[in-house]
Amino acid sequence: MPILNRAHDMQAEVAAWRQHLHRHPELLFDVHQTAAFVEEKLKSFGCDEVVTGLGRTGVVGVIRGSRGPGETLGLRADMDALPISEMTGRDYASTVPGKMHACGHDGHTAMLLGAAQHLAETRNFAGTVVVVFQPAEEGGGGGREMVEDGLMDRFGIDRVYGMHNMPNLPVGQFSIRTGPFFAATDEFRVRITGRGGHAAWPNQTIDPIVVGAQLVQALQTIASRNVDPVSSIVVSVTQFHAGSAHNVIPEEAEIAGTVRTLSPENRELGERRLKALSENVAAAHGATAEVTWRRGYPVTVNHSAEADICARVAREVAGENAVETEARPMMGGEDFAYMLEARPGAMILIGNGDSAGLHHPAYDFNDEIIPLGISYWVALAEANGKAV
Repeated sequence: MPILNRAHDMQAEVAAWRQHLHRHPELLFDVHQTAAFVEEKLKSFGCDEVVTGLGRTGVVGVIRGSRGPGETLGLRADMDALPISEMTGRDYASTVPGKMHACGHDGHTAMLLGAAQHLAETRNFAGTVVVVFQPAEEGGGGGREMVEDGLMDRFGIDRVYGMHNMPNLPVGQFSIRTGPFFAATDEFRVRITGRGGHAAWPNQTIDPIVVGAQLVQALQTIASRNVDPVSSIVVSVTQFHAGSAHNVIPEEAEIAGTVRTLSPENRELGERRLKALSENVAAAHGATAEVTWRRGYPVTVNHSAEADICARVAREVAGENAVETEARPMMGGEDFAYMLEARPGAMILIGNGDSAGLHHPAYDFNDEIIPLGISYWVALAEANGKAV
């Protein structure tokens, strides 16, 4: 099935929805206007059931097909924006200072709404489609909240699918892989306590800045000397805070950052080695180190059978040569991981074309990909029950 004529016909309307959402970005779980917009649209489409407040502010629409029994598929889009000041210069730019849709969740929401409208009109599929609009992907764990609030069991979801736009992947292209696709995202903070004093007499102090500087270098050995070279780990120190005067060695210093991994084994190793290095480097200087480790999103793992289904459907929509099936894993995080832990499924990337990167103030979702995104969702629903 190529791109739907109906999807082309819908493009202007769906783009207007997207641009409305872009003007009114909301953060984390505080997506009340966005959720109300989604709810109103789903009800106007004639969905069989519309549920709000799942996972605090998530919205779910249920659409039953007319082609007999089949599985229940969950199709997920995220709704939240980012605390970034927009620099796109668009006439539909954010009207909320310090907030913008810099990751394309406005586009994800609009495309899934467009697909929901078409599916509710045609019902040309077996089983049931559950469209899931999730809050708080950007660090809030909204996917986990929706799962814990009963998303999968309440709606009887058998498989779950997600889609994310990708800058600099050409328009008309899809990208997917089986196995780990997005990294686990953990954060660390190390407070180093030494002994402060006058900078002119460092011999009377235990300098936490020196300890911190050596620790920053030592942490790089986790990737270079502790992890299998053919495996992946990222250890990035992104903060270093110490002191407030030019002639005083402070009592404390603090470093913080992130660790990204693609396997549970490396995740455990990264945490264990970071704590050991922090404590031992500090002890070697007579200082102490207090390590705080905060687990973020788990690894996003595409299931094999479902990734194959996604690739087949994407080829039907975009063409045989338009789908990359051995995409490189990405070290960014994605809380769709929680849904994939709860049910089989897969995440696919859709090309956003030549644009600024995700989370950049000049980023904007490409409205030209709306028909392709809608067609993919519709084709995935209509493939329900067909042999791969």
